[in-house]
Amino acid sequence: MPAVAIALIAGTLAAAAKSPAAIALLAAAPLAALLLWYAFASPVHWPLLFCAAAILLPPLPIAIGGGEAHPSLLVAAAGLLAGLARLRQWRIRSDALNASLFALIAAFSLSLGFAALYSGWAVAGASAARLLLLALGVYVYFFASQGPGRSSLRHAGQTARRLFWIASAAALFACIDFFFQLPAPAGFGAQFIWLDTGVFRRAQGLFYDAGALGNFCAFFLAMSVASLTGRNLLPRPAAAFGLVVFLAALLLSFSRAALGAAAISCLALAALEPKIWAKRRLLLAVAAPALATAVAFLLLRPDLASTYLARLDFGSASATPERFFSGRLETWRVLARFMAAHPWQTLLGVGYKTLPYSRHLGSPLIADNMCLSTLLETGVFGLAALLAACAAILAASLRAARLAAEPRGPHSPQPLGSFFGRWMFCFWIGEMFQMLLGDVLTFWRVLPACFWVLAQVSNANASSGDSPHRSVW
Repeated sequence: MPAVAIALIAGTLAAAAKSPAAIALLAAAPLAALLLWYAFASPVHWPLLFCAAAILLPPLPIAIGGGEAHPSLLVAAAGLLAGLARLRQWRIRSDALNASLFALIAAFSLSLGFAALYSGWAVAGASAARLLLLALGVYVYFFASQGPGRSSLRHAGQTARRLFWIASAAALFACIDFFFQLPAPAGFGAQFIWLDTGVFRRAQGLFYDAGALGNFCAFFLAMSVASLTGRNLLPRPAAAFGLVVFLAALLLSFSRAALGAAAISCLALAALEPKIWAKRRLLLAVAAPALATAVAFLLLRPDLASTYLARLDFGSASATPERFFSGRLETWRVLARFMAAHPWQTLLGVGYKTLPYSRHLGSPLIADNMCLSTLLETGVFGLAALLAACAAILAASLRAARLAAEPRGPHSPQPLGSFFGRWMFCFWIGEMFQMLLGDVLTFWRVLPACFWVLAQVSNANASSGDSPHRSVW
């Protein structure tokens, strides 16, 4: 047996010597094995490792569920095994947020039967894979709030700061990627901008498409702005740096829906904290980096900036609502006609995430409207579950944002639970806007970080006694 093992290893190394990629994989295998074991053995750190892998690693040239396979799925598997190995540490609470997330996954799962009925088993299998990717984000929420990954808010603050720098590196790479038009990683979306100076691939960074990068940047831009207004989870120089980097990558992604979501998040924060925004010093701390980034964008890429403005100039002959919405209006009319002609299929759904891959409606369609696609794909139950989940997320985040602590001085930091609540509440307001122009729940590599923050919101509410503690398991 030892001789056989030696022969196998020697043969593998000999084959690998002919392939640089294979050599790199063999060299990385021991380090990957150590990281996976650490993720399994230290569940408190698993969410950060999973988020870091999802954000920083490029996809693999392997199709899964109609999309890209990704190395972070191995880290996800380590977290699933860690949760199964520690079943006694789970304490699932009975509250509206948990119930809404369970209902959301259940509604989407039930529609898979209709996916097989109307679109065939191959499409239904791909839809099931996409649902599992979405469920990973929900698993992060439960794992970090009511499972073995739950930590103190102090540890959560350290994790959030590390996550911020990881995200900053990804956004900075996206900017470099756009200016130098680097070779795209495997499995990227063919999204280009046609300008007088040439054809350019929109900034995507290490993500599948520009919309995912824009959504990702909007999430961390909200964190930067919340830190600049005195809720100092981050030092202000770091928060200002984040504002510049995330806004720059957001502009270069040319995702106007994500840009609108970021603007709405900032407005929501201003409405939530009017007294803070009334202070000129704090207003300048946010406005100065944002204005500097916008001016640099105009000077460095005036051709791209003019394209932005052209989409908003309704006075020109070429500016039409159809052009402003990038062709979405015609797609929405097609979906509306189908729903009017097939009320029962609309009521029950035609199958989760089947529209872009099925010919059930005559040809594959990308709805670019999450509420509309959810209604048609998962029926009334699915849409109701989505709206209930959004309402529960906003309610829980607002409760955490309003957490009161003992009297503090004017320059004292805000409690971490309140910071996470403000961050999540303001971002999710913008997220709901972006849902009207895109399917944000397909951005599964962004969702783990988002749901981890939601877990800290739940932990803050539970620790304050503002949330039910009754365990159902």
